[in-house]
Amino acid sequence: MRPRQNLINHLMSSFSDAFRGLSNTWAEERNFRIEVFIAILVIGILLFFNFSYVDISLAVMAIVLVLASEVVNTAFEDTLDRIEPGFDPVIGKIKDVSAGIVVLNVFGAFVIGAIILVHHFLL
Repeated sequence: MRPRQNLINHLMSSFSDAFRGLSNTWAEERNFRIEVFIAILVIGILLFFNFSYVDISLAVMAIVLVLASEVVNTAFEDTLDRIEPGFDPVIGKIKDVSAGIVVLNVFGAFVIGAIILVHHFLL
């Protein structure tokens, strides 16, 4: 019985750490809060207009990808700021590339959303 309890405690600790990380991202990153607000709005619209489960699933996958990339971008930026608090062109480039990942995911989510909307309302 003891090993199982240790596993449960370890899992609870891991989830606690992860939610603390999300909470920190929420508190520190304005873009993350905006993206969460848009995600809630999108899901609300999808549910209100009775979109299919497939459409909702695709939208949720796109939303999670955007939010996850924002969290990873935040982790990269915080790590790089810790390594080099001053300006460094290479670190600046890495930060820009990391932000570019978020932009690509936002663009992909927008395209997925547009396809879903066109399919639901026009086809």
